[in-house]
Amino acid sequence: MKIVDSIYGEFDIDLIIQDLINTKEVQRLKRVHQGGANYLTNPKWNVTRYEHSIGTMLLVKILGGSIEEQIAALLHDISHTAFSHLVDLVLDNKSEDYHEKIYKKIMNESEIPEILIKYNYNPNEILFDEKRWTILEKSSPDLCADRIDYTLRDILQYGGITKIEINKFIESLIVHNGEVVLNNIEAAEWFTSTYYKEVIDFFMHPLNIYSNAVLAKVIQRALDIGEINISDLETDDEVLLNKLKRIQNKEILELISKIHKDVCVEYDELNYDIHQIQKLRLIDPMVLIEGKTVRASSISTKIEKENKIARERSKKGAFIKIIKC
Repeated sequence: MKIVDSIYGEFDIDLIIQDLINTKEVQRLKRVHQGGANYLTNPKWNVTRYEHSIGTMLLVKILGGSIEEQIAALLHDISHTAFSHLVDLVLDNKSEDYHEKIYKKIMNESEIPEILIKYNYNPNEILFDEKRWTILEKSSPDLCADRIDYTLRDILQYGGITKIEINKFIESLIVHNGEVVLNNIEAAEWFTSTYYKEVIDFFMHPLNIYSNAVLAKVIQRALDIGEINISDLETDDEVLLNKLKRIQNKEILELISKIHKDVCVEYDELNYDIHQIQKLRLIDPMVLIEGKTVRASSISTKIEKENKIARERSKKGAFIKIIKC
């Protein structure tokens, strides 16, 4: 089977990967938007968890990761709830890791372990020992396939970078001692700037903050009055939104009516309707220089300054004012 990705191109994939992609659990991710509710206010913000999962798997493959790590990459977001990280807002989960907390439960209730056993793989070793997969996942501020793919995928889709730039960057990626690093400081500076287009310009975009904050209120209210329960969050965006729209509650229906593509909002620290502080996300890639790895910020004042600005912006949070169009 061949698979075509908008970033990495066309690849032949192993039969086990094909079988896993065809499971209902992976297919569900086609209906889970990576940015949460923001596609309801800007239809162009439409990247899905499915696209990201396929892309992360392919990037692990490109970087020489084993078939086991490719499987882990394909399945790493399997437990994301409807509207992705929106659930963290609903539950006031500041670490933004609710999907990680339910990962084992979701996986064990799926057909995925049986497929792995069918191909003579140990599900526990692949699915529940993420520290083994150093290409796939590393804590901030390091590079990893997951962090690289969602950044490139979002910013390419939203017009902030080009395929030519991406291709040049991917050529600079190497795996050194099992970890993803870069072979030149220019690539590190480019990715750092691109990453902050994601976490500052996009994640903290007024329309992004607004749409997720309002839908989070809808879901909180629906949970409070017993019209939905936590298990409803494990469906997908379309199913959950349709269920919310059927609730005969004036407050909920009024809030939902405020989430549309013609809403107008702006950043205003003095006169704001919504203030939101998100999880701190920094990037400071390791760069291989003369056989040794060093933090990019130690040899780039540009990256050092960008990290300082990002830390300050993240600490301050986003202040959003709803205005008349």
